[in-house]
Amino acid sequence: MIAPRSARLLIGSLLGAAARVVVGVLWLIEGVLKYRAGFGAADIELVAQSAQGNTRVPAFFDPLGAAMASASPFFGVVIPALEVGLGILLVAGALTRAVAFVSAGTLALYWSADQLIAQYPVMLVLSSTVLLIVTAGRFGVDGWLRARRARPVEGPED
Repeated sequence: MIAPRSARLLIGSLLGAAARVVVGVLWLIEGVLKYRAGFGAADIELVAQSAQGNTRVPAFFDPLGAAMASASPFFGVVIPALEVGLGILLVAGALTRAVAFVSAGTLALYWSADQLIAQYPVMLVLSSTVLLIVTAGRFGVDGWLRARRARPVEGPED
């Protein structure tokens, strides 16, 4: 029989892992769709132009919008790569909390640029869940590394 505290930890870890994997898969879908559609500089320029003068876009986005407009080829390559990278790291459970933080921040930037699509609020809730559940990476690379470090080092017998 599992002790109540252990059961809560296990359930939390499983819930966090499920949220992590789902948001990771959603990021992978986003990035792969962009690659398949030929996402690039023109798409970034479109986002930057639509943000200018849009009353739903907060003023704090202006410097980023200007940077996107002036370096659209760079952002056209980086955005899909970022999305695929977030997806891979989240599914694998590597650097879980840091990646979940970047995920939430990226979604907040998309949202602030008035680039809101149906799955972004869901992805933000899932990323926030991963941030809140400290053990979300327990069943992934993070957990494997933690367990590996906890094992005593086996060396030659004296």
